[in-house]
Amino acid sequence: MWQVIYIAPTQERADKLKKLLADNGFLCQLKAVGTRRNGKAAAIEISVPVSEAEDAYEVLAEHGFRA
Repeated sequence: MWQVIYIAPTQERADKLKKLLADNGFLCQLKAVGTRRNGKAAAIEISVPVSEAEDAYEVLAEHGFRA
């Protein structure tokens, strides 16, 4: 089971956070949510396994990302 730990406003931000999490040993998934008029995602959910969610969130917080 997966838990959303962050919602990124852009694909670029989501990719950066995914790399940060992967570099720290976390599995993660990205999922586009909502759409803008140009067809791009309005936001990207970043999810990790539930068992890793707290630790992954701490890594994001250490790097200045807050929910």
